[in-house]
Amino acid sequence: MKFVKRISLFFIMAGMMFGAGSYVTYRAEQFFYPKRYEQQNEKKPSIEVEENSGGRPADSARADEDVKEERIIEAAVENAPVITADTVYMVEEVNLSDGTITEKEEEIPVKYIGLDRDNLIEALKLYEQNPPLADLKQGFETIELSAFSKDRVVICKYYRREKENSGYYLMVANHYVIVYEEDKETVHMNTDILLESLSDELQKEIMEGKYMENEQALYNFLESYSS
Repeated sequence: MKFVKRISLFFIMAGMMFGAGSYVTYRAEQFFYPKRYEQQNEKKPSIEVEENSGGRPADSARADEDVKEERIIEAAVENAPVITADTVYMVEEVNLSDGTITEKEEEIPVKYIGLDRDNLIEALKLYEQNPPLADLKQGFETIELSAFSKDRVVICKYYRREKENSGYYLMVANHYVIVYEEDKETVHMNTDILLESLSDELQKEIMEGKYMENEQALYNFLESYSS
């Protein structure tokens, strides 16, 4: 008989632990995935509970308790919003060298989920102190929080990316040598070098578009042929 009672107690304890674990998991998912449960609640039909002569039934009382608890959680989240798995995570990359801004949406880092505004700012300070190698190679300088809400977070990263060395083309306009950038459309600079003052071979190269691989090669040419 004692053996039977022990087995019964074991199953009762296991059932209680399973129920408690399920409840904690449900609350955690409801907190970190609010949009999922908002959609479920919108689809769930309303249930009317009738009162007995002796007062409201126990099921109605428990339902009210659950509603109150949910409202308390929602109020707390509203007063101190935190990042959830549903938060839109935007990253703005600013190139301080030319002022260009690139904006893109990224998957939110798992380590940021559950953080409020102040905690996220602290996390970004740590990021700035130890940036990834990939950011350092791109000229990373600093990072800051641009916007924060439970629905949308905007992070701003500042880089100083130097323009890569590109070539130039020597071409002709009105009998003078003109320096164009690599696209052959943007004028880089005008020169006072007359095409006729150059050798026939060099004239032919320039008329076809003489390529100068970098800025140093360009200035060596200009020093040699400028009057």
